[in-house]
Amino acid sequence: MRKTLIRIVFDDLWRFDWQTDLVWVGAGYFAIVWWLYLAVWGWRSFRANGVASGIAASLLAGLIGPVVIGVLLPEWNPALSTAGIPVFGYGFMLFVGFVAGMMFAARRAVRVGIAQETVWDLGMWILVPGILGARLFYLVQYGDRMFAGKSGVALIKTAIDLSQGGLVFYGGVISGIIGYLFYCHRRQLSPLLIADITIPSIFFGLGFGRLGCLLYGCCYGDACDLPWAIRFPPDSVPYIALSERGLVAMDAVSTIPLHPTQVYSSVNAFVIAILLSAYFRRRPWNGSVLALGWVIYPVTRFVLEILRGDEPGRFNTPLTISQWVSLGMFISGLCFLAIMLYAQRQGASSASTARSTA
Repeated sequence: MRKTLIRIVFDDLWRFDWQTDLVWVGAGYFAIVWWLYLAVWGWRSFRANGVASGIAASLLAGLIGPVVIGVLLPEWNPALSTAGIPVFGYGFMLFVGFVAGMMFAARRAVRVGIAQETVWDLGMWILVPGILGARLFYLVQYGDRMFAGKSGVALIKTAIDLSQGGLVFYGGVISGIIGYLFYCHRRQLSPLLIADITIPSIFFGLGFGRLGCLLYGCCYGDACDLPWAIRFPPDSVPYIALSERGLVAMDAVSTIPLHPTQVYSSVNAFVIAILLSAYFRRRPWNGSVLALGWVIYPVTRFVLEILRGDEPGRFNTPLTISQWVSLGMFISGLCFLAIMLYAQRQGASSASTARSTA
């Protein structure tokens, strides 16, 4: 578990200090990476729009980034010069998952004649509503525990603080669909085709997101005695939660051995992403990749929930809220698949009749 991966410091631009629980890195290294990226961006802008556009884009971003991060932020908060800016493991893995997923989706889009820029624009319409919905779902699910004894500013801060995690995938799916449908309608794109392009990448991003859960400690598993069981330290979410339930002594050095359900979920998401990516090349009709992912994921999620220890049963049943949602998704996915298969048979029958008449 590592809530904070690194801290970016400004008092020593070339500092690199690897400690047992944290890595301190000077901002100079990031400036070099940033400028190399801008050089590539400027070159591409030059080739696409001419020398003026390429130079202007690179100079503008090249100046804004270092000035804001290296000058204005430390000036606004002097403690940042030495304490640095933390890069949280959970947020970093979400970022990696989003970028990697969109890159692969852009490649699939090109294969079917859709510009890469369309996918990147769509990504933002899915990402922003998705995060909001995932956070809202989390607050509804765990709000009684999170908001206990808080009021006023503390209440608001707790609700919007994503630095330490707190997102539910199903909530992100529901709200992300709204942004996705709005974007497709606005750009007059086929929702089914775009869904087939993006669904594998959503699971690819989820795989990285679950690794972020491992770094933070959320979505932890139930007790087990397997060789690959993991333990969490005293400052972790599992330790605190299990202590409150009387399963871990307050002076214990770690939690009891737990299922690494974050790793299980990550592997599950990556496998589904690979499967759907391979199926995309052989899909018989638009929407078939969506249908396959719609049916498979709820099944695997339902099973994985059995191994998790962070969610109680809901509605006077042993089923967690995610298992209830999984049941709903599985049934609706089967209905969607049946409707699409019926529509394909009807279309094939109409085409056959038309050929016979001709």
